[in-house]
Amino acid sequence: MGGGPTLGSMDTRSEPDRNAATGPPEDRAVLGLVRFVLTVVVLVGLVFATVTVAPQFVEEVVYQQSAIETEAPPAAGNHNPTLQHADNPGNSTYEGAATVRSEHVEDYVHYRINDIRAEHGLDPLVWDGTIASVSRAHSEDMAVRDYFNHTNPDGESPMDRFETTADYCYEYGENIAQNWVDNPVETHDGDTAEYRTAAELADGLAEQWMNSPPHRKAILAEGWDRGGVGVYITDEGKVFATHNFCTEW
Repeated sequence: MGGGPTLGSMDTRSEPDRNAATGPPEDRAVLGLVRFVLTVVVLVGLVFATVTVAPQFVEEVVYQQSAIETEAPPAAGNHNPTLQHADNPGNSTYEGAATVRSEHVEDYVHYRINDIRAEHGLDPLVWDGTIASVSRAHSEDMAVRDYFNHTNPDGESPMDRFETTADYCYEYGENIAQNWVDNPVETHDGDTAEYRTAAELADGLAEQWMNSPPHRKAILAEGWDRGGVGVYITDEGKVFATHNFCTEW
């Protein structure tokens, strides 16, 4: 069994009616003509309905765009701690093929970096929401003031930025990256990639850092025990990411 739509007919007349010849031949001729006209009218109506409805259906199929379905990752930790940097911008969102929320990218990056550390026999980093707020403030500052550097235009270093908020780290490190969501980018090996979801973007950022010797060294340093990822996404899809590492007193 199977196949597509088929056409069929059902005759609802009873057997006696089907074989009986009632009335003179002239009446039967008129009746036959009426049935023929009605059949033509019905067929014309069906053809017209098909012509007027079909283009609408095809147009919807061709032009309707389906968003990519994505799931939020488990939260890496508290994204809104009591103690946070004064300039923490909070969550930023990009609406494209999928809705990409910065906090989801941060969670995915945190898990991905810990997976990489585990692959090298290192302990995982504890998520620190306060450090993440410092990271996020720096990412937004780079986007707004249009620079890309560990030292901001005011001369503040990563440790300086942290110490404006807290003072429980005696060693402090920082990785930064700039990338794009929903736009083609060139990868380290010369290929082209396009990150359309938070998970894809996080993988791209982790790969970007791991293919740079100084950033890779920071990720695989043994001394760190906690850290925080801060991501800021502009309306155009430009992504700034900061990952700060800490060794607590």
